[in-house]
Amino acid sequence: METREDDSMLIKLESACSDLKNLLQTSISMDSNLEKMGKSFDSFQETLTTGSRRVAHLHSLSIETKALDTRINRAVSPALSLLDSFKLSESLQRKLLDLTSKLSDEKAANKRLKRLKKYVDCVDKLNVAINSISQECEPAIQKLQEVVEFLSRTKATDQYRTLRLRETLVTLKALYETEVDAMKFDGLLDEALMKLQDEFEVLLLQLRHQNLGVAQGSGETAEVPAAASAELGSEMEIEVLRQISETLANNDCLDIVIEIYVKVRYKRAAKALMRLNPDYLRTYTHEEIDEMEWENLETAISLWIHHFELAVKTVLVSEKSLSGQVLGGTMDGLIWQECFVKIADKIMAVFFRFGEGVARSSKEPQKLFKLLDMFYSLEKMKGEFSEVFGGEAGADICLRFRELEKLLVNAACKVFWEFGLQIEGNQDGLPPPADGGIPKLVRYATNYLKYLATDTYSVAMAKVLRTEQIWKAGILSKPESDENLLKNAITSVMEAIQRNVEDKRLRYKDKVLPHILATNTYWYIYMRTRNSELGKLLGEQYMKKRYKIMAEESAYLYQKQAWGSLVGLLDKEEIKKANKEAIGAMVKGKLEAFLNGFNEVAQRHKSSYSIPDGGLRGQIREATVNLVVPAYSEFLSSYGYVLQVKPYLSPEAMEGLLGQIYGGGERVRDGKVVVRRRGSRDQIEETQSGSVERSREMRQFRWPKSKTSDA
Repeated sequence: METREDDSMLIKLESACSDLKNLLQTSISMDSNLEKMGKSFDSFQETLTTGSRRVAHLHSLSIETKALDTRINRAVSPALSLLDSFKLSESLQRKLLDLTSKLSDEKAANKRLKRLKKYVDCVDKLNVAINSISQECEPAIQKLQEVVEFLSRTKATDQYRTLRLRETLVTLKALYETEVDAMKFDGLLDEALMKLQDEFEVLLLQLRHQNLGVAQGSGETAEVPAAASAELGSEMEIEVLRQISETLANNDCLDIVIEIYVKVRYKRAAKALMRLNPDYLRTYTHEEIDEMEWENLETAISLWIHHFELAVKTVLVSEKSLSGQVLGGTMDGLIWQECFVKIADKIMAVFFRFGEGVARSSKEPQKLFKLLDMFYSLEKMKGEFSEVFGGEAGADICLRFRELEKLLVNAACKVFWEFGLQIEGNQDGLPPPADGGIPKLVRYATNYLKYLATDTYSVAMAKVLRTEQIWKAGILSKPESDENLLKNAITSVMEAIQRNVEDKRLRYKDKVLPHILATNTYWYIYMRTRNSELGKLLGEQYMKKRYKIMAEESAYLYQKQAWGSLVGLLDKEEIKKANKEAIGAMVKGKLEAFLNGFNEVAQRHKSSYSIPDGGLRGQIREATVNLVVPAYSEFLSSYGYVLQVKPYLSPEAMEGLLGQIYGGGERVRDGKVVVRRRGSRDQIEETQSGSVERSREMRQFRWPKSKTSDA
C-alpha cells in the first residue's frame, strides 16, 4: 500500500516538473517577443514625433481659420440684418408713396379715415425701420472695422480680399454719416410727418360743438337745451387722432402736437360760445359796468350765469373728454390735462373777469339779487367745476373760481348792509311826502325785503351771511341757523325803515300829516308782508306789534288831531251853563264854527292829505263817521228847536260828505244826499291800483346820483 502511494506521488512530481519546464520555456519566448515589441514601439514613437512636428503648423492654421470664421460671422450677421432693414425701408417708402396718392384722391370721409389710419400705420413702421437702420448701422461698422483690422494684422487672407472689405467699410461709414440722417430728417419720413401735422389739424377742426343755442337779435337768448356734454367725433376719428398724436410725439414733434391741439380746440370752443353772442363780455372793468344802464346790466348778468354754466358743463366737459381720448396715451398721460387747461383757461378768464367786474362795481341795492344769482349759480356748480378742473393742472382755475365766490359774497354783504345804512341815514334825498302818503323809499325797501325773503333768494342770502359770519368769527365759532341769520339781518333793515319813518314824521309842520304818514306807512308794511315769506320769517306777533299796532295808534292820533277838536266844538256843557236868552246865539255860533271847521278839514283832506289804501281808508272813514256823525246828530236833536229858522245839513248829508272826503259814499248837493253810481273808472282804479302798484313799486324809487334805474 505504501509503495503504490509513493509511485503515485512520484508520477505527480514528474508531471509538475515537466509543466514547470514548459512554463519557463514559454516565459523565455515571451520575454524575447516583448523585447522585439519594445523596439517596435520605440520606432513608432519616433515616427509619431516626426509626424506631430509636421502636423503642428496645420493645427495652428486650423485654429486661426476658426477664429477668422467667428469674426467674419460676427461682422456679417449685423450687416445682413442691416441689409434686411434697408430692404424693408425701401418697401415701406414705396407703400407710403402709394398711400399718399390714394389718400389725396379719396373724398369719402369714412374711407379717407381708413386710408389715413393705414397711412399712420405705415409711417410708424417706416419710423421703426429707419430707427432700426440707425441703431444697427454703427454696430455693423464697428464689427466690420474689427475684421478689417484683424485681417490686416494677421494676414489671414490675401490683400485683394482685405482691400474689398476696407472699401466696403468706407462705403458703409459714408452711408451712415449721410443717408441715415437724411432718411430720418429730410426724406420721405419727414414729409409724411408734415402731412400728418396737417391732417391732425384738419381732423381737429372738423370736431364741432353742436346744439348750443343761437342768440336772438333782441339781445335775449333762445332757450338752450340743458343737455349733457356730447362726445366730439366718432370712434374712428378719435382713434386716428390718437394714433397721429402718438406718432408725431414719437418723432420728436410733441411741441408741435401741443401747439396745434391747443390752438385748434380753443378756436372751436370759442366759436361755439360765440354763437351765443356774448357781446356783454367785452365790458368787464368795474368803471365800464358802472356806466351801463341797469336793464342792460341785468340782462348781461343773466346771460353770464347761463353761458358760464353752459361753458363748463357742456363745452369744456366735452373738450376735457376729447383731450383725454386723443392725448391720453402720449407721454404716459402727462400732457393731456395741461393741454385742456390751456384751452379752458383762455375761455374761463373772460367769464371770470366779467364776474369780478360786477362784484367790484358800485354797490347799488338792486344789484343784490343779481349778485345772489351769480353766487348761487357758482355754488350749484362747485362740485362739477372741481371735477372738471381737478388736479394740479387746474389748480389756478379753481383758485380763481374761489376768489370770484369771495368777491360775490363780499359784494352781496356790502350791498345789503349799506342798504340798511342808507335807509337809516335817510339817503333817498327826498323830503317826506307832502300829502302824508307812503314814501317811495318805504315801498322800495318793503318790496325789496319781501323779494329777498322768497325761496328764490333766501337760501342764497343765508349762505352769504353764514360765509361772512365764518370769515369774521372763525370756522370754530358757534354757528347760528340760516333762518336766524337771515331773520336778524332783515330785522335790522326793518328797524332802519322804522327809524327812517319816525325821522320823516318830525319834519312836518302840519300836526296831522305825521300821523297820516305813520298810519299809511305802517299799515302798508303790515299788509304787504302779511301771509308772505317775509311775514312768516319775522313772525306774525312781531309784525303786529311793530306795524299793525303802530298803524292803529297813529290812526287814533290822526283822528284825535284832525277831528277831535272839531267834535269838541259841539260840546254841550257850556250851553247848559248859559241862560235861555244866550242859548240860541251860542248854539248857532257853535254850529257855524263846527261847519266852518268841517269845511276847512275837508278841504285839507282833499288837497293835502292822502290815504291810498282803500281798506285803510274805509276803516278810517267808518271810525270818523262814528266819531263825528253821532255827535252832530245829537247836537241837532238837542237844539233843533233853536235852529228851525235856518236849514242845516242833516246827519245823513254829513255822513255823505265824510264819505266824499275819504273817496267813497254819497254825494251831497245843496244840502241833500245824491246817490253816486260808481263808474268804470272808479272800479278800474280801485281793483287795479293794488296790482299796478305792486308791479311798479320796485321801479318807482331811485337812489340819488345813480346811473342805473332802480330794481
